[in-house]
Amino acid sequence: MTGLLVIIGFLLTLSYKTAADQVSQEKEPNYFEEDQLRNTVLEEQEKNYELEEEWRSLQTQVREMEETLAQNEESSFNLVEDLEKLRMLTGEVGVGGPGIEVTLNDHTFVPEEGNPNDYIVHERHIQQVIDELLLAGAEAISVNGYRISKDTFIQCMGPVIKIDNNTSTAPFVVKAIGDSEQLETSLKLNGGVQDSLVNENIEVRIQTENQVTMQALGGVSD
Repeated sequence: MTGLLVIIGFLLTLSYKTAADQVSQEKEPNYFEEDQLRNTVLEEQEKNYELEEEWRSLQTQVREMEETLAQNEESSFNLVEDLEKLRMLTGEVGVGGPGIEVTLNDHTFVPEEGNPNDYIVHERHIQQVIDELLLAGAEAISVNGYRISKDTFIQCMGPVIKIDNNTSTAPFVVKAIGDSEQLETSLKLNGGVQDSLVNENIEVRIQTENQVTMQALGGVSD
């Protein structure tokens, strides 16, 4: 009987120890699973970092494309604007806008001992006005209604002047389209074109205009 009790006690002790060992094993941390989880987290972080870098790169590319498109649009606009100005200067198209009117006339009084040739408008006087207006930013110019281009030829023939193949007499009305205030100021500078013309006995009248119209090259404006 005593031996049976000893055997039963031994079995109970062994069973308790086994159960305790199992509980202890269950409570011990699983380092392998933790390492796997840690590696998975690190891999996801690395992927997120790479995606962020790719996203930043794409944003940079989009900004560069937008800047390029904006520059191209601006360049195209400037090109069209420059082309239009060039067509106006060459007289290819009719134009209108604010501007200035400069009237050059022969002197009304010629002294008896004077040379009449020194008191009339010559081609150089008209050319002086044209050159100054161009320097001041004139977009289009006409003389007595005839459009002026880079190929225009002005020739003095006594009391008349030929503008290309068109004969004109005084008074000579030079019209220009552009910033009227700027054009007027450039002509009236001290020692400038107006003073020079007056000193050469040319009567000069300068007035700004709200609206100046000109025909294309070959046509005649009012």
